[in-house]
Amino acid sequence: MAETHVLFVEDDDVIREATTLALERDGFTVTAMPDGLSGLESFRADRPDIALLDVMVPGMDGVSLCRRIRDESTVPVIMLSARADSIDVVLGLEAGADDYVTKPFDGAVLVARIRAVLRRFGHAGGANGAGAGGDGSAERGLLAFGDLEVDTEGMEVRRAGSPVALTPTEMRLLLEFSSAPGTVLSRDRLLERVWDYDWGGDTRVVDVHVQRLRTKIGQDRIETVRGFGYKLKG
Repeated sequence: MAETHVLFVEDDDVIREATTLALERDGFTVTAMPDGLSGLESFRADRPDIALLDVMVPGMDGVSLCRRIRDESTVPVIMLSARADSIDVVLGLEAGADDYVTKPFDGAVLVARIRAVLRRFGHAGGANGAGAGGDGSAERGLLAFGDLEVDTEGMEVRRAGSPVALTPTEMRLLLEFSSAPGTVLSRDRLLERVWDYDWGGDTRVVDVHVQRLRTKIGQDRIETVRGFGYKLKG
């Protein structure tokens, strides 16, 4: 099996070298770049399996780089931020990042988060597709919610007949909602089922992804139930 290729963009020489060595010890192939512009060039030339982007890098900051990558690809992106309470975290997620890790980070934690992201990208349907049973169109893996159609087998979404482009994380989130329409899903449940967190995580990850999903499938399609979570309108 080919090794997973990681693009790592980090301007701090010590962090870049130490993290590269740690990832390589865990079996990853790493291309490390010191700034955003060289990171973008490397992404286009090498097409890595996953990108780790520090928020504060010269030339082109990590958030801008994430946007450029997301314009061209659905490859998983993890942002690295030095401040857990920073606006940078939300900006990175809004730019299209799938997750973030706060610096300083433990190497084992970073590897675990990388593997979790790769698992859900490699299995976009996952256990979520099991909720698409029933009769009629559900037997064919087709679910309809108003003008929204979700093909749980083909992993395709259409709104008013037009294709909707979702990242794998957004698709998994929609599949989780589609498996239980009208049921309120807590942020903790969504973190566990979509992000593979078996421990408490930052619910901002959920909130930003729900908002991104709303912009694509309709702002009113997912309802906020204050104090509890979200539900998909049937």
